Amino acid sequence: MTTPFDHEPHRRPGLFARLRSSFLTGIVVIAPVGLTIWLLWSIMGWVDSVVLPLVPATILPEKYIGINLRGIGLIIFFLFTIVIGWIAKGILGRSLIGFGESLVERMPVVRTIYSGIKQISETVFAQTERSFEKACLIQYPRPGIWAIGFVSTVAKGEVLERANPRGNLMSIFLPTTPNPTSGFLLFLPEEDVMELDMSVEDAAKLVISAGLVYPNSRDPSQPPSPNTD
Repeated sequence: MTTPFDHEPHRRPGLFARLRSSFLTGIVVIAPVGLTIWLLWSIMGWVDSVVLPLVPATILPEKYIGINLRGIGLIIFFLFTIVIGWIAKGILGRSLIGFGESLVERMPVVRTIYSGIKQISETVFAQTERSFEKACLIQYPRPGIWAIGFVSTVAKGEVLERANPRGNLMSIFLPTTPNPTSGFLLFLPEEDVMELDMSVEDAAKLVISAGLVYPNSRDPSQPPSPNTD
């Protein structure tokens, strides 16, 4: 006689359960690759639709081979941007840019739009932009609750003078989950910041996955420790 508390013997998963497991595994493998290819393909098509109408038809490969090659507009845009950047680094280019910006400054509405787009572009694409230095743990939003943050820099200037900390004041970016591009900028005393050994990339994966993907604490290329079970 059995009771509801008795453990049932281990049963082998049925055919439907095995098919479901295989299907979900296939989705996990296919989805990142498929979405990446689709996104790149869509971006190339969008760039082509904007650039190709501005290019003389006599220099397009489609005129000679009869096939519309996707990505030609992206290549043309890439080469055009390199040329513009090369010219902008010279004396003549800097003079033209300065003259153009002086004209834009006289236009009330255009001035606001241009300055905003310029600041965003410099922040995202500038080669001199510094990346986050370290991943860290801070107690937020109250003591006893820990959150992952990224160390930007050591605070300087008026922020440091007005805060008047006992020591250094650190700039910490606290990202949101699962979108780490938004978050909060916090200034914390150095002793309240616990730096982590994991890389910034691993910490970002942990934030994006909402805690589901933890970084590997051991180098997979190294043999396992004898004390590791």
